[in-house]
Amino acid sequence: MLSRLSVSVRPCVSVCRWVHTKEKGKPLMLNPRTNKGMAFTLKERQILGIHGLLPPKIETQDTQAMRFQKNLKKMSDPLQKYIYLMGIQERNERLFYRVLMEDIEALMPIVYTPTVGLACTQYGHIFRRPKGLFISIKDQGHVRSILDNWPETTVKAVVVTDGERILGLGDLGVYGMGIPVGKLCLYTACAGIRPESCLPVCIDVGTDNEKLLRDPFYMGLYQRRDRSQRYDDLIDEFMEAVVDKYGQDTLIQFEDFGNHNAFRFLKKYREKYCTFNDDIQGTASVALAGLLAAQRVVGKPITEHKVLFLGAGEAALGIANLIVMSMIEAGMSQAEARKKIWMFDKYGLLVKGRAYETDSNQEAFVHPDPGDVKSFLDAVNVIKPTAIIGVAGAGRLFSHDVIRAMGSLNEHPIIFALSNPTAKAECTAEDAYSLTQGRCLFASGSPFAPVSLEDGRILTPGQGNNAYIFPGVALAVILSGVRHISDTVFLEAAKTLADQLTDEELSQGRLYPPLSNIREVSLQMIRLTYYDSFLPEIYDWPGVSHSPVVD
Repeated sequence: MLSRLSVSVRPCVSVCRWVHTKEKGKPLMLNPRTNKGMAFTLKERQILGIHGLLPPKIETQDTQAMRFQKNLKKMSDPLQKYIYLMGIQERNERLFYRVLMEDIEALMPIVYTPTVGLACTQYGHIFRRPKGLFISIKDQGHVRSILDNWPETTVKAVVVTDGERILGLGDLGVYGMGIPVGKLCLYTACAGIRPESCLPVCIDVGTDNEKLLRDPFYMGLYQRRDRSQRYDDLIDEFMEAVVDKYGQDTLIQFEDFGNHNAFRFLKKYREKYCTFNDDIQGTASVALAGLLAAQRVVGKPITEHKVLFLGAGEAALGIANLIVMSMIEAGMSQAEARKKIWMFDKYGLLVKGRAYETDSNQEAFVHPDPGDVKSFLDAVNVIKPTAIIGVAGAGRLFSHDVIRAMGSLNEHPIIFALSNPTAKAECTAEDAYSLTQGRCLFASGSPFAPVSLEDGRILTPGQGNNAYIFPGVALAVILSGVRHISDTVFLEAAKTLADQLTDEELSQGRLYPPLSNIREVSLQMIRLTYYDSFLPEIYDWPGVSHSPVVD
């Protein structure tokens, strides 16, 4: 998605960098940043005091990667694959990113959604080695000293969660640390941001998850969430400590905070810090990109679409506001654009005078009651949307009747089942395609396999994966040194992503480019995956004679 970003990168004259290290002996092998396993050369083993600590064979990284890929193929359980991959990351960081980047399309669902959600639910049971910083409400007043304990001093990007709303799984407390870790893996794999520049953080203020509070393996505070002023004060202290230590232009990405806090903090901090919320802004950008790509099939501009959301939380509101921005850019007034957006939550359609109160963030999309709407199917039949977008995280609520109704209302209905993980998706790709005779334009948050239709066509569902957006935005922000991130960045990112979809890919059913094409900054990634040489830089003096000149 970074094709519009001109990045000047000094060419790397060798795939191997010369790096001086003070570490020697066993510590060199125990540090995942410096460990090369059996790829240490004979000279390195001798000079660095590790000769004899490894088997005598000297391997290439190619052989090591082949071994791990072969072992991965033997595994069928996604959680087992996740544990194995994270084990590589804990032992040999360069090899981990080599394996991940060589098969990003197959492995992204393992290190990111949907498998990372399962890993978070089991975090205390599969825990091996801590990654990132854990800051609890008990540490208030000492956040800066905790940051000082982090060994890296060149942090450029922080991903932080308080674990209250992990994907569609709810409050997982400190088990949510898997999300910042997974996100930052993709900062490196998809955008070439060096891993030592990335810091995952989990803020622990307790959990309201009764199951975790009774779990002997739970790793956080055994207390209910602190929702007092102390919570806000802790987040304030954290933000101030990050910029004080790493600089005002340090990127701070908020991830999986509860709806109310997500909007509050975005509004509170966006003009003061270099920050964005991926659940609100990243999701919005990738969803809008899908709609813009769908225009090429539907033949209607964005201003002629009517969108009905299932869900009215941070994802829905983020997408809705960005759609409105796009419509305004196309010449429509804000008031008219907002009339094109409808929302249906667990209490029903967002309409004036309904029994349940609406959040202040939802008010822009509260409309006069259109009639007797008791179910989402009623809403589809009454409002007659061109697109339905599911972000409720409540499972298969795009029923067969809903999908058929969309197919009867539109030649090419747009159906986005964006909730994660897979079990929370509003419908499957197979249902969406088969019930509309392959006419729908489908996207999901988690991946679905290609679908074979009765007429012989094979359609590849698009995955509206935020990884198309947040790594590239992060890279652009870091390189440009901006201190504030406007919504215009995400509007431009959506247009850029939509433009990268080819006509051939669109004909296959895709609304997004293949994930295998996600690495646009390959020059920077080459340096990330190859091993460094720990020998001093050695070179010859060609053409130099050490004998005196004889006349």
